[in-house]
Amino acid sequence: MIELKSVAHTYSGTQAIKFRDWKINNGEQWLLLGGSGSGKTTLLHILTGILKPEIGKVFIEDTSIYELTSRKLDQFRGRHIGIIFQRPHLIKSLTIAENLILAQTFAGLKTDQERVTEVLASLDIDHKMHAYPATLSQGQLQRVSIARAVVNRPALLIADEPTSSLDDKNAFAVLDLLLQQSGLNQATLVVATHDKRVKDAFTNTYELI
Repeated sequence: MIELKSVAHTYSGTQAIKFRDWKINNGEQWLLLGGSGSGKTTLLHILTGILKPEIGKVFIEDTSIYELTSRKLDQFRGRHIGIIFQRPHLIKSLTIAENLILAQTFAGLKTDQERVTEVLASLDIDHKMHAYPATLSQGQLQRVSIARAVVNRPALLIADEPTSSLDDKNAFAVLDLLLQQSGLNQATLVVATHDKRVKDAFTNTYELI
């Protein structure tokens, strides 16, 4: 379960951004909506352990993440939170498999090549396991980004504007993959977007005004 309790944050010289309490049960799929300046990016950073809120608490799997030391928070994030960005962030000098293995290492986990193969196969990209990012198409790179996000079986899977730069066909393909992988890996899914095309796929919505 993921829970946001009494969270607010203030940047220097600005008014406090207050977030209403939010409880997400395991395996649920949510849409996070918010326009420019609504605090969507701030909330994403708070949920993913990147930004400690000025007040309030964030619980993931019964752990109050901002009570962890910096080192333990880094490892916790690696093990329990998967993040998919609008554009892939892969290390170009490493193969696809090596990028996923690196995600295991950063989380303090043992190398599990079988898990890497399993995840890539579930996304129909295992035939590119030993290829380098520069040789893949944009659609293939997006699949690899999803694979890297779920390889450690995270409790929380967050996709930040994953469809905004895609045409309709590819946007719906990526959305289908996210929903599929969320179910396959029993991960809670939060898709942050202002893309109206994805609204119909979600019944749960958290909206910032």
